Amino acid sequence: MAAILAGLSALLGAAPALAEDNTRAAVYSRVRELTELGRALFADPALSGSGKIACATCHDPHFAYGPPNALAVQLGGLDGRQPGLRAAPSLRYLQAAPAFTEHYFDSEDEGDPTVDNGPTGGLTWDGRVDRGRDQARIPLLSPFEMANADEAAVAAAAPHSPEAPALRRLFGAAIFADKQKAFAAIVSALEAYEQSAPDFYPYTSKYDAYLAGQVALSDQEARGLALFNDETKGNCAHCHRSARGNDGSAPQFTDFGFNAVGVPRNPAIPANGEAAWFDLGLCGPLRTDFRDRADYCGQFRTPTLRNIALRQTFFHNGAMHTLEQVLDFYVERDTDPGKWYRRAADGTVDKYDDLPAQYRANVNVEPPFDRHPGDAPALTPAERADIIAFLKTLTDGYSAGN
Repeated sequence: MAAILAGLSALLGAAPALAEDNTRAAVYSRVRELTELGRALFADPALSGSGKIACATCHDPHFAYGPPNALAVQLGGLDGRQPGLRAAPSLRYLQAAPAFTEHYFDSEDEGDPTVDNGPTGGLTWDGRVDRGRDQARIPLLSPFEMANADEAAVAAAAPHSPEAPALRRLFGAAIFADKQKAFAAIVSALEAYEQSAPDFYPYTSKYDAYLAGQVALSDQEARGLALFNDETKGNCAHCHRSARGNDGSAPQFTDFGFNAVGVPRNPAIPANGEAAWFDLGLCGPLRTDFRDRADYCGQFRTPTLRNIALRQTFFHNGAMHTLEQVLDFYVERDTDPGKWYRRAADGTVDKYDDLPAQYRANVNVEPPFDRHPGDAPALTPAERADIIAFLKTLTDGYSAGN
């Protein structure tokens, strides 16, 4: 918590209260105030260009800070009708995400520190920002999200918002005189809120209770966990780690790495109506520093599976809408590609149709993606149902009476 205030002091040339009240009680008090300010800002539509869209509109607390609907992409902009390019992710369990790096080596507490895991980390689908305040500015300034013209526009709206008194109290009476500092104060408060453990990383699922020895999994859930971990069956834990770290830390159900799984093109995204347009993840178009890295094209950061049962859209392009569809795709992508992909003009299946041909070699072919047309899927329908039963134990808010 003290680190949050220290960062604010450096960033804002903070008010005397931030710079001098450094007792433990004062620090905790300030962080609580900053967190509550961030909570209020997160729900305030006044910070959008339209005055109608808040952070919580697309990141609903009742849906683990993910979307509250089944839209492939959310609608925003000044008129509330502009479609986005990617599915809105959950904002939960990002506190453990490492800063983005091209060459990630596990710590001794996590795994083998000698293995280069490749591109890993960051807070977005393409890992292009590392700090919560930098993540927060993306939707505030995106033309198809909250659609503010610039940072000054956000800062100009803030003095008229219900949060203005708290901003003045925390950052000084003159905070709105400097638009740059006012904007920095707003995104810093949002960052502080997203570090709130009860809200963003509560670890209150049935699986957490199971790991703590407080509850047993049902027979079906236990079978699902075994299949989830089995390298020859689901192999889900290869990217979605289910075991505690060597230091006893709770599993995040992601390794925060990047992967291309060949999700089918989604015609529900208007941008996909242009045949030449592709969302290539790490190599663009929203991320620009790896545009020349052909080996990264099609890779997106692996999301956590915590609270996955609350979602109504899956994958970066929202191409699927049920867990049943997701499991079917994973085990039938290669055994029955005609079920998932469009056909080309010559009648052949256009496998991996959401990637240009030159990048299709990047797609993951590890189990269960190691099959061929006509092979039996790695999981039977009953086994897929077992895994789904297990995935439902990852929803926060569990109690023995549920």
